[in-house]
Amino acid sequence: MGLFSFTREIAMDLGTANTIIMCNDKIVVDESSVVALDRRTDRMIAVGDKAKLMYEKTNDNIRTVRPLRDGVIADFYACEQMIRGLIKMINKRNNSLFFQSLRMVIGVPSGSTEVELRAVRDSAEHAGGRDVYLLFEPMAAALGIGLDVEAPIGNMIVDIGGGSTEIAVISMGGLVSNNSIRIAGDDLTFDIQEYMSRQHNVKVSERMAERIKINVGAALVDLGEDAPEDYEVYGPNRISALPMEVRVCYQEIAHCIDKSILKIEAAVLSALEKTPPELYADIVHNGIYLSGGGALLRGLDKRLTDKINIPFHIADDPLHSVAKGAGIALKNVDRFSFLMR
Repeated sequence: MGLFSFTREIAMDLGTANTIIMCNDKIVVDESSVVALDRRTDRMIAVGDKAKLMYEKTNDNIRTVRPLRDGVIADFYACEQMIRGLIKMINKRNNSLFFQSLRMVIGVPSGSTEVELRAVRDSAEHAGGRDVYLLFEPMAAALGIGLDVEAPIGNMIVDIGGGSTEIAVISMGGLVSNNSIRIAGDDLTFDIQEYMSRQHNVKVSERMAERIKINVGAALVDLGEDAPEDYEVYGPNRISALPMEVRVCYQEIAHCIDKSILKIEAAVLSALEKTPPELYADIVHNGIYLSGGGALLRGLDKRLTDKINIPFHIADDPLHSVAKGAGIALKNVDRFSFLMR
């Protein structure tokens, strides 16, 4: 890029846990959805992974905020500051000093209300977006996986993010049936926090619970040869405040997150119930695709396949499926009728 560029096109997956931005078919930003602000002036101190390092570790003068909860904007000002900060990162990396306008495609949950969609659009516009398009996340994930969303066949996507799980049947460039539930990665993290407190009497932070989920999280109590090693957890005793060391195995975590996984199973079955028979036949033949960070949970695809009797396939790059799909939509703004202005 030169010093002056009058329009830049970016595709964004504005997620509860991570925000991913694509520019020129490349992932240029993949950062945590966290922003650190000065309490006195409300000035932004850090954004993304730098801000996440401060999360749950700040003093009275700094507040760290996750602007999105359950897939939607919970703190409008913090979200705007976060988007601004992440866009500045692109400019630094591309050595661009000035650009006049941004054309943006942003992935949003399919269960968003008009007010929630307006909040995303307003945040993007305040952060410099001149031409903002919104795209439902299951549609973006389907594009990112490489499915032909405009074909007269049924494709089913289950996108498990940080704040919401999006389940949709897609055909002819539209959502035939969809189910958006506010049960996802954050709920699994909270289940682990609660379990460690109740079962082992140890206090763990949100970040520690997330590390437990990544290291020994599982949807099945029997993973066979793929079983991860036990994970050591350090924290204060809930009653005495003395330091504790606890070894956690994947079977424990599978038990403690079972209730949340059952809710996701029920939501998938509910979406299948509303699916027309012809499209249902296509889904049974093609299988169901899993995307989002939740797709990486050990044994989840096998558990869902056994429960629903339809094969579940994990996307090649589940974490970036929505961002890649938004990037494809960005190139076809004039052709795709499902993009929302």
